[in-house]
Amino acid sequence: MEKLTSKEEEVMELIWQLGQCAPKDVSSLYPEPQPSANAIAQVFQALEKKGYLTHEPKGRGFVYRDSYMSVVSALMQEEKVTEADLLQYLADLKRKEG
Repeated sequence: MEKLTSKEEEVMELIWQLGQCAPKDVSSLYPEPQPSANAIAQVFQALEKKGYLTHEPKGRGFVYRDSYMSVVSALMQEEKVTEADLLQYLADLKRKEG
């Protein structure tokens, strides 16, 4: 997988906080002056092209979520995550999904 730029990594961290979201949701998390939803949408598109996000239609737009397996694979290859980290993440994910 392609490495993330610093801006892409920043946006991915916000997406992880929100879960399923739209660009305007991420934009709203920034302090003033907030980036436009269109600017964030361009980052979303780059992340999707790199395999970090997937999208599905919702209403007149799209919602995005991270592609878990792609992200985990990239983190493991870069040795930025331990087995304990992965197990904790999975426990958190299960708890969040109910």
